[in-house]
Amino acid sequence: MAIYKITDLKQGLKNPDRVNVFVDEKFAFSLDISQVVDFGIKVGMEISAEDVAEFKKASEFEKLYQRTLEWVLVRPRSIRETNDYLYKKIFEKKLDKNYIDRIIEKLKDKKYLDDYKFAEYYVENRFVKKGVSLKRLRMELLKKGISKEIIEEVLADSDRNDEEELKKMIAKKRAKYDDEKLTAYLVRQGFQYDLVRELVAQTSEMD
Repeated sequence: MAIYKITDLKQGLKNPDRVNVFVDEKFAFSLDISQVVDFGIKVGMEISAEDVAEFKKASEFEKLYQRTLEWVLVRPRSIRETNDYLYKKIFEKKLDKNYIDRIIEKLKDKKYLDDYKFAEYYVENRFVKKGVSLKRLRMELLKKGISKEIIEEVLADSDRNDEEELKKMIAKKRAKYDDEKLTAYLVRQGFQYDLVRELVAQTSEMD
């Protein structure tokens, strides 16, 4: 069995939190500092070809995890969104598909992924000024992989309701449409016809 020797460790230039590992005087792979500590890697350490392969896989995994973590930290993401993001990255870079479940579980364990918190964020921030029907919120959250149980619980705890959301939309669209077209538009947005007709009539009388 071939034996190799780690001959140098150098701090990464682009990312100082990563360490470039040289084997037999040649660059072999890079690892996160915490990985170097966990693996006990040091200059002079003898390793096998299997060790090199394992370290390279660990390097791939950590790079993808850190990239995904940065993406998740930009704003809350659903588990399905993250799964789709990872699948695309895995496909582009031809990496191990097993990374997907491992990364998602790691993010969940560290509280970076939580579908309930994501749904709360989405309901609180989606079209706050413009207005949006609860029906549309439900449909959008379902498409993002949120369970019906979570959706209904979050909406029940939210202060948003169709009447107030409808008033916002009417205020923005009132001057653009006549009553008939405005009614049709609002119904397409997911509001109940009777409520739309009532509020459109009220604003029409005010004009």
